[in-house]
Amino acid sequence: MPPILQRLQQSTKMMSRRKILLLVLGCSTVSLLIHQGSQLSWYPKLFPLSCPPLRESPPRAKHMAVAFLKTHKTAGTTVQNILFRFAERHNLTVALPHPSCEHQFCYPRNFSAHFVHPATRPPHMLASHLRFDRAELERLMPPDTIYVTILREPAAMFESLFSYYNQYCPAFRRVPNASLETFLRAPEAYYRPGEHFAMFAHNTLAYDLGGDNERSPRDDAAYLAGLIRQVEEVFSLVMIAEYFDESLVLLRRLLAWDLDDVLYAKLNARAASSRLATIPEALARAARTWNALDAGLYDHFNATFWRRVARAGRACVEREARELREARQRLLRRCFGDEPVLRPAAQIRTKQLQPWQPSRKVDIMGYDLPSGGAGPTTEACLKLAMPEVQYSNYLLRKQKRRGGVRSRPESVLDNPPPRPIRALPRIPQGT
Repeated sequence: MPPILQRLQQSTKMMSRRKILLLVLGCSTVSLLIHQGSQLSWYPKLFPLSCPPLRESPPRAKHMAVAFLKTHKTAGTTVQNILFRFAERHNLTVALPHPSCEHQFCYPRNFSAHFVHPATRPPHMLASHLRFDRAELERLMPPDTIYVTILREPAAMFESLFSYYNQYCPAFRRVPNASLETFLRAPEAYYRPGEHFAMFAHNTLAYDLGGDNERSPRDDAAYLAGLIRQVEEVFSLVMIAEYFDESLVLLRRLLAWDLDDVLYAKLNARAASSRLATIPEALARAARTWNALDAGLYDHFNATFWRRVARAGRACVEREARELREARQRLLRRCFGDEPVLRPAAQIRTKQLQPWQPSRKVDIMGYDLPSGGAGPTTEACLKLAMPEVQYSNYLLRKQKRRGGVRSRPESVLDNPPPRPIRALPRIPQGT
């Protein structure tokens, strides 16, 4: 047995199994999974030799300036939470919306640096909803900022949009019986370009990326090609929601982060009763046809995503993704019990973890903390599952108090839950 393994074997006899777990991977590679203080560390310190290492010499420092374009209904809230927690751990400033914009940067208006709360400028990170405007973001963010975004298969994304925004988007409200099939059978009968929140009903990805969502690649293929070029010029990584863990592996390698920096709990997920279990093939085709610009974007960046995986070493990426999933399950059990489950908001006792509900027809799920928890580990678990509205409000309060000066860490549990805010305006009566 190699000396390092002998020493580790001896040390494990003196330590609780709850503190350290020794895994021996291929080629005598050793990984330590340790819980240290308030940090939950469940990541391999050394990767198997089959995985190509990050080849910088000396190794790069973790990258601290990140702008994440949070697209709609693409698992963006989960990515946002990862970035928020990283920023907190490293005392970084997160750009947050001005109160008049609520918790989005005055979406659906084109982004402006004026939409950013002055207490959160100059920022290191940005991760809230906005409509992309390159010049304005470059005016706000540091020169070394890395830009990333995420896309989702358009049919699945449109089904989610139709469900989530059914009470807000006029095109969706016009549809009898809130039927997605009825809408896609004749979308022009319900859709009105230029209406408030019309972008949720047509090529939402293209709109979020700053494009013209009324253009059709069937009529103007050059427009789609140009939009793809613009995205590729700015974004260092376009993640794919269907391959979320693989996307996080590429993200952590791009930013020189550790695997524990991208551990997550799934956020803003709908209950099974609020979504289609499967989308019929004919319905998926109709959704992609109606959202042809989004379909073109997705197909292109899905292909480039897998070329990037191949360059990184597919076996390596898959191994890291598997390690990420295993570590995530251990973390969820540690935080939320032996059988962690997503719960309806009404069953979540911890007010800071109750997710915002878009309407009575849609149930958004969340996690709850076991009763009796306290201390730094409990606070770390709270942040892991904290919904967007509460976390944004908490960070804004914290950064306003900091005022540019490092101060004593603020305990989330000592503060009352943030006042819920509306993501969208109230529906006028009689409409």
